[in-house]
Amino acid sequence: MKKWKHLLKTVMAVGVIAMTAVQICAAAEGTAQAAASEVTPVSISTNEIAGWPAGPEITSETGVLMDADSGTLLYSKGGDEIRYPASITKIMTLLLAVENCSLKEDVVFTETGTRDISWDSGNIGMQVGEVMSMRACLYALVIRSANEVAAQIAEHVGGTEQHFVDMMNERAAQIGCTNTHFVNASGLPDPDHYSTAHDMALIMREGLKNKKFRRIIGTTDYTIKPTNMNSESRVLHTHHPMLAPESSYHYDGCIGGKTGYTSEAGNTLVTAAEKNGTTYITVTMKAADLAVASTDSTALFNYGYQNFTKAQVNGGEVSVPNGVTVDNLTVQENSQNGNTVNDYYYNDYLLGSVEVPETTPTPEPAADALSDTSGGNTDQADQNEKSDTVGEEKTSAGMPKLRKILLIIGAAMLLLIIILSIALAKKEKRYYG
Repeated sequence: MKKWKHLLKTVMAVGVIAMTAVQICAAAEGTAQAAASEVTPVSISTNEIAGWPAGPEITSETGVLMDADSGTLLYSKGGDEIRYPASITKIMTLLLAVENCSLKEDVVFTETGTRDISWDSGNIGMQVGEVMSMRACLYALVIRSANEVAAQIAEHVGGTEQHFVDMMNERAAQIGCTNTHFVNASGLPDPDHYSTAHDMALIMREGLKNKKFRRIIGTTDYTIKPTNMNSESRVLHTHHPMLAPESSYHYDGCIGGKTGYTSEAGNTLVTAAEKNGTTYITVTMKAADLAVASTDSTALFNYGYQNFTKAQVNGGEVSVPNGVTVDNLTVQENSQNGNTVNDYYYNDYLLGSVEVPETTPTPEPAADALSDTSGGNTDQADQNEKSDTVGEEKTSAGMPKLRKILLIIGAAMLLLIIILSIALAKKEKRYYG
């Protein structure tokens, strides 16, 4: 009996130890999960530049303000940190479409496009076999953020969706994106589909160079005409708060942009604005809602227009903080693609690169030209010289003839005088003799 009691006590003790161990592990796991769920604060790296205007404290996880002319970041809060882009991906889709096809082309919808239609994602309800112009597709892509249209554009332009995705990644690399990877044309969630605020600003900057891109990205309303499978018109209105004229978040000078949202990405927003000849681009990622994204973007635009100006440099201009002049900048010359480029720095921060204009050397005059005092065209001077010489020859040839005539006349008169003198002398001799 004692043995059984001892065995029971031993089992109970082991059980207590085991339960304690489980509780300790559970507590440790909970602590680890809590630590993992905490978002590491992101600093505003541009505030660390000596003499740089302090940037605003935006609430979006990451954000940038870019000078569209130079591509320089005037503000960066985690600008190179990877985030999910959501539907701002469609900026790249739009860029490739306008670069590789005509807006008049007909797009025939297949299962590639229609399979992405769902009640909880942006779409315009396209059907297999429905035909719509590329122009209408691109407006639906941007204004309605239609995911099925994005997929169909990809197949139409690239031949296959995958080839179009490859084109997206290749174009991103050409533009200078270093932390971007796309796996679809719409921005639907995928662990391998990511970008950064900096990279998205670079893509927007490239797009603004294209007139068709710029026009579509800035359109607030568009009506899609009836198609072969839909007898009703589809009316589209922009969801970009800073572009819509009636929105309380409307920003004067807004060129356009793109909104995005998924539960994983939060709210993302790309916007461009132009005032007084200066174009800025803002990108905010993982904002709590679209109102926050718009408020943050407005703060960034105001920060840029209030704290920076353009400085004229050799061959171009760069954005500098107010009060900074060209004399405060350092210049480093280098070569890019065979061209000489001046890099302009302010306190070791690159403000922009400007290509040095080529100077055409003045040709040295020929030896004969050095003695030419005509001051005019050489050929004309030669003609004048020949003309003067001919005139001189005419004059020198005419003067001796006149002298001869005068000499002959003078000689004849002299001879006549002599003859008359002799005759008069003879007459007088006869008279007196």
